[in-house]
This record gives sequence, C-alpha cells and structure tokens, in this order.
Amino acid sequence: MDNTQIKKTDLIKMKSVALSVLGVAVICFFVGFYYKIGWLKAFSEAAMVGGIADWFAVVALFKHPLGIPIPHTALIPNNKDAIGQNLGTFVSDEFLIKEKLEVKLDEFDFATKATNWLKEEKNAAIISSLVVENVIPGVLKTIDDANVKKFIQQQFEIKLKELNFGEWIAIGLESLSKDDKQAQLITNVLSILSAELEANRKEIREKVKNATPWYTLGVADKKIADGVFNGLYEFLDMAKQPESSIRKKINSYVLNFIEELKKSPEMQQKITTVILEFTQKEEVQDYIGSIWQELKKAVLTDLEKGEESEIKLNLTNMIRNFGSNIQNDVVMTTKINNFIKVDLLGILLRNKKAIGDLIATSVQSWDKKEIADKLELEVGKDLQFIRINGTVVGGIVGLFIYFIEQMM
Repeated sequence: MDNTQIKKTDLIKMKSVALSVLGVAVICFFVGFYYKIGWLKAFSEAAMVGGIADWFAVVALFKHPLGIPIPHTALIPNNKDAIGQNLGTFVSDEFLIKEKLEVKLDEFDFATKATNWLKEEKNAAIISSLVVENVIPGVLKTIDDANVKKFIQQQFEIKLKELNFGEWIAIGLESLSKDDKQAQLITNVLSILSAELEANRKEIREKVKNATPWYTLGVADKKIADGVFNGLYEFLDMAKQPESSIRKKINSYVLNFIEELKKSPEMQQKITTVILEFTQKEEVQDYIGSIWQELKKAVLTDLEKGEESEIKLNLTNMIRNFGSNIQNDVVMTTKINNFIKVDLLGILLRNKKAIGDLIATSVQSWDKKEIADKLELEVGKDLQFIRINGTVVGGIVGLFIYFIEQMM
C-alpha cells in the first residue's frame, strides 16, 4: 500500500470516529428526551449543535456541504488562485531570507551527508552502474572514431616534437660507454654482421657476378667474391679484438660521435627529424590510430561482464575511497560546505521571486477538485478532531448552562 492510500484510509477512519461521536450525542438526546433526563438532554443538544456546526465548518473548507452551493463554502477550491499567490509570496518573503537560509545551510552539513552516502558500497555501486550502463556506452556511441583517431595522431606528433631524441640517444650511449656495455654492444653488432654476411653469401656472389664484365666469362667471379668475403671476415674478426687498431678506431669514432651529438643542436635536430619522418609513414600512423579502436574494444568487452566488470568495480572503489578521503579532510569538507552555501544561497536569493511565482503558478494550474482533495488528504485527518472536540466541548458547555439554569 502506497503512502497516498494509507492517508486515504486514515482519513476515512477519522471521519468515521467523528461521525460516531456525533451519533452517540444523537442517541443521548433521544434517551434524555424519552426518559425526561434534563441534564442528558441539555448535554446532547449542545453536543449535536457543536458537532454539526464544526462538521459544516470543516466540510466548507473543501466543498459545498451536502452539495448545496451555500455562499462562502468550498473556500479552498474557490480561492485557489489567491491561495497559490499568497503561498508563493509567503515562501519567498518569509523563508527565502539570507539570515534564515544561512542558518539552515550551516546546520545541513552537505559535505558530511554526501560523503557518508558515498562511503556506502551499495550507493557507490548505484553511481558506478549508472556510469557504466548509460554514460560510458552513450559517450562511445556519440564519439566519431575518425576524429578521435586524428586527434590521437596529432597529439602523438605534438608530443614527439617536444622531445629531443638526439640528446636522449647521446645520454644513452654515454652511459653505455662508462660501464663497458659499449664494448659488448659493438662486439654483438660485429657478430651479427658476420652472421648476416655468411647468410647472404649466395646473394653477394650473384651481385659480384652481375657486376663483373662479360668478357671475363665468369672466371674471376668466384675469386673476386671470395676476396670480398675474406676481406670482410678478416676486418670483422680484427674489429672484435678489444686491442686491435680497428676496434680502437671504432671506439674513438663512437666517443667522438657521442660528444658531437651532445653539443650539436643540428645533429640532434637531424635525428629528431628522422624519427618524426618515420612516424609519418602510413603504417605507423595506422598503428597509432588503431590505439583508439583497441581501447574502445577493450572497454566495451569489459562492460559486457556486468557485475564482474573491472571498470565498474574500480569505479565503485574509487567513489567509496573518494567519500572516505574527503570526509577525513577537514579543510576540504569546509571548502565544499562553503562552496555549497555561497552558491546555493546566491541562487536562492537571486531567484526568490521566481520560486514564489513557480509555487503560485503550480497551485493555480491545479484543478479545483484536485487541490481540495490534495489538501484534505494532508490535513483532513487532523481536522476531524475539530468535529470531535466540537461535539464534546459543545456538550460540556450545554451541561454547564443547564446547571446554571437549575441554580437560578
């Protein structure tokens, strides 16, 4: 049973009680009249008058008694426009006052109430559910994938331009040279070159053959190719030896390159330009743009897990932690309360007339019967006590008058 139905039931019960009290007075009247009991007759007569008079007064507020259009009855329906206007004016003039609002806002302590609410897991879960079920999917649907892809590519390019790759490379190479990693790196590179040379022996022989004049009839091809291979192998083997002159030249070249790279803005810019040109290749740009699609796919896949969604679980924990952290931060809670107080106070004071007009307009827009039924439902139960009191008090007054008459 909803709240409205409960109020209707209570109102009917109280009306029945008031009517029963009046009915008792009627029975007492007939008993007093029949048995010639003067005081009972006086009591019941006055009680009936008081009960009927107060019934008329209560009913006249909301409708015409017995449906008869007696003047100055059905007061609320007939004066609803004036009531609405007066109610709106009363609220704006008596309640929307700076001093009163400040006191109420100070007492309310919005920050504490809000953080207490957010700390509850079920409340945090409600918010996170709204976000993952409505906000995130809605945002993803409205976003233009092409624009996001372009935005990511532009931002990636902007961030890359802000970086000095030449300086980074110089610092990295310098750190390698200081802890003997440079020597190992060079050795590894030379070993790789030897392996690649051997792996491509056939292709190199073919290139030598194609470059040799036709009139040699291929006699010199093998010797030239073997000579090239042997020379390169010998060079690489010597370069692998730490104390060889070739290795020393390589080391010296690397160190000179590092120093020049550290001091030369031109070289640094050239390296940065090379890297930026590489990132502009279609394959790289497509890869950068695909980041959004992968991210979007991952988010939607996670959201499909429902209660097991990592995004939802993390968001719920984040909301709860936010509530706890804010509540323990006196400075922040004070700032929030002051912010709410100042802003809400300003909004209410600036719009007090509009609020009053809204109340008046809302009341005036109600149907006459609707407003009568609404108000009777809210206060009608208590008004039935007027009928009961009128019956009882009327009877007591009648009895009092009867005894005065008997003493005179």
